Amino acid sequence: MTTAELLLHPVRLRIVQALLGDRTATTAQLRALVDDVPAATLYRQIATLTGAGVLEVVAQRRVRGAVERTYRLVAERAHIDGQEAATMSTEDHRRAFLAFTAQLLADFDAYLDDPARRDLAEDVVGYRQAALDLSDEEALALVTEMRQLLTRYLELGPGPGRRRRLLSTVVVPARDVSGQESGER
Repeated sequence: MTTAELLLHPVRLRIVQALLGDRTATTAQLRALVDDVPAATLYRQIATLTGAGVLEVVAQRRVRGAVERTYRLVAERAHIDGQEAATMSTEDHRRAFLAFTAQLLADFDAYLDDPARRDLAEDVVGYRQAALDLSDEEALALVTEMRQLLTRYLELGPGPGRRRRLLSTVVVPARDVSGQESGER
């Protein structure tokens, strides 16, 4: 199974996203986060991710005769690298993007459906699209700078006064509706 096939399964993707940011969770905690998935399916997908090295067991304890495991995401195993992405077919990329956007919609729906939610402005919720006219080198520089900035904030981790926030990015060239390449205007 390729990394893309492993990670882009809808339930496995949700498990991975629940553990992003060096978080840990027991199976019971994962069940609470993915409560619309049958327990047997969840356990099977956790086993698949663990077997592939995407999840690792960081603790175990006995609970009423059973062993409760605590899992952590192995971040370096939980992404599709550039080399694998280059070998994916157009249909593979469509399925990957569909899984990404479906999870994005599910996360936003869960936020909106939460009866304890505050208002969008107070929670710093936003969504927008910006059109940038950039050369390939400038686009690469932008993505590199964004990665460096995000790394600084990812390293903060959980703490007092912090709440988990999801930041999703998509970078894709826009269709040229003018019939001219950028710079020829």
